[in-house]
Amino acid sequence: MINWANLASASRVVMVPVIILCYLSPLAYGQTIAAVLFVIGSITDWLDGYLARKLNLGSAFGAFLDPVADKLFVTAILVLLLSVYPDLLIPALLIVAREITISALREWMAERGVRDLVAVAWVGKLKTTLQMIALALLLGASPGTLPILFHLGLGLLWVAAFLGLWSLGSYLLAARATLQASGKGS
Repeated sequence: MINWANLASASRVVMVPVIILCYLSPLAYGQTIAAVLFVIGSITDWLDGYLARKLNLGSAFGAFLDPVADKLFVTAILVLLLSVYPDLLIPALLIVAREITISALREWMAERGVRDLVAVAWVGKLKTTLQMIALALLLGASPGTLPILFHLGLGLLWVAAFLGLWSLGSYLLAARATLQASGKGS
């Protein structure tokens, strides 16, 4: 179902190749344009949920599309930045591994009818906010041109990775009883 909330989610998917092309282009302000587009895409992450709630536009398709768009948007940019800055490997791996694990856990919990036990918590929202700020800074600044912004972005990415691990731990604790009950039945 096409609606404003789903269009906001879909826009993140469409922005990925545009951001990558701008970032890698020889344009004088290609990295800055990529960072601005990433910020716009990050805002649509908030906007799609707001529109779905405010205008009652929630749908099964939107519930599928939003997390896919989120994961693709962040993972593609992490891979892009890794191609330029290999030092980002550890926080990038932590972030991607957490996202895969949380997605699988939510799917598994949904099959058991208890997905609400692993609903998004405040620490997950904080992680996402810091992660988006970090990636925007890393896209727009380089160690050679704006070292303070680059290092701030790098530091925020590490903080986001640790907050991601913290939120993963809290989700696993919330799901512990269901996980243990399932283990006894197999």
